Amino acid sequence: MAHIVIMGAGIGGMPMAYEMQEKIRKADKVTVISNSENFHFVPSNPWVGVKWRDRKDIEFPIRTYLERKGIGFISSGVKRVHPDENRLELNDGQSVNYDFLVIATGPKLAFDEIEGLGPHGGHTHSVCHVDHAMKSHGEWEHFTKNPGPIVVGAVQGASCFGPAYEYAFIMETDLRRRKIRNKVPMTFVTSEPYVGHLGLGGVGDSKSMLESGMRDRHIKWICNAKVTRVEPGKMYVTEVDDAGNEKKKHELPFAYSMMLPAFKGIDAVFGIEGLTNPRGFIIVDEHQRNPKYKNIYAVGVCVAIPPVEVTPVPCGTPKTGYMIESMVTATAHNIQAELNGNPPDSNATWNAVCLADFGDSGIAFVAMPQIPPRNVNWFSEGKWVHLAKVAFEKYFIHKIKKGSSDPFYEKSLLKMMGIEKLK
Repeated sequence: MAHIVIMGAGIGGMPMAYEMQEKIRKADKVTVISNSENFHFVPSNPWVGVKWRDRKDIEFPIRTYLERKGIGFISSGVKRVHPDENRLELNDGQSVNYDFLVIATGPKLAFDEIEGLGPHGGHTHSVCHVDHAMKSHGEWEHFTKNPGPIVVGAVQGASCFGPAYEYAFIMETDLRRRKIRNKVPMTFVTSEPYVGHLGLGGVGDSKSMLESGMRDRHIKWICNAKVTRVEPGKMYVTEVDDAGNEKKKHELPFAYSMMLPAFKGIDAVFGIEGLTNPRGFIIVDEHQRNPKYKNIYAVGVCVAIPPVEVTPVPCGTPKTGYMIESMVTATAHNIQAELNGNPPDSNATWNAVCLADFGDSGIAFVAMPQIPPRNVNWFSEGKWVHLAKVAFEKYFIHKIKKGSSDPFYEKSLLKMMGIEKLK
């Protein structure tokens, strides 16, 4: 009998549990350990932030759905991983032993790296977690009754730029619908070297299309930006040139701000030599397996992936839904192979596929591979993206409740884009 433990119950962890459960032998057991009883659909957080969704629309308890599939569930969370002992120390003082461990926790949000950043103890909002989105949800109505400048974007070291663009355009759409857009100057602040870089060196015509979208909506932008600190109602930003030298200092007033933070590894794994890199992300080989601790795998945002290129201000590489889906499938196949006495032989594709909603339209891109030069370098925009994102939300939530491991991107989204299966 083998015990496969999955840390995390999000967009990577839940499909991982379902797919792994389908591949184990009769005597094996799968257990999911999370620090919450609930699943929430992270891509919908920008809608929650402006009150287009409520918490109950995107969050629900998962214990029943997991146990119905024969999957164990513990919601006390992991305090520390002890890889030399094949053991997890839980927050409630208990221990769980494993034969295989899959880390799918997502990141720790590094608000503390910039003074005044963040929704709890800081002065900016976030859409990285439903708790953060709900804080904005509660304050958005007040802001729209007392409108003022907005500063939105992603700080140095951020690696997930899509939601920053989404939220900027979604807020802009909501303000237009309320007929108060004229009262709200908007500035997009990003560590990217140019608009549309996306942590991927650009995809297709992303630079000109996103710049055009911002001009059409009267959103100003500052690139190569380092946020040095945030005070109530004011953000201090240093803009650098292409060589990284200081170009201009900005003091940006705001009545509302949402800035995506940099990511790092969670405390439970941070600093474990051979398991993580200096930022705490899990080191994996081409099979999603850690080179030192070969019974530990990782999927999703917690995986260490180097930047696509060197930029004047640090930019991380995003892990999009298709990439996570591919990691999950490869990991499940590889653990199944090991259970059957065979070496792992499946590789994740690590291609980037993304839908970004703009409220009444949106953008979609495919980068294959994510590091240029590429075999596919595709970027598109239109109302169809907004509709596809809504459909994706409904499908994925249904999939989690159903206990399905169907690959959404391979099965539906890529066909909708007119793109064949990515190899």
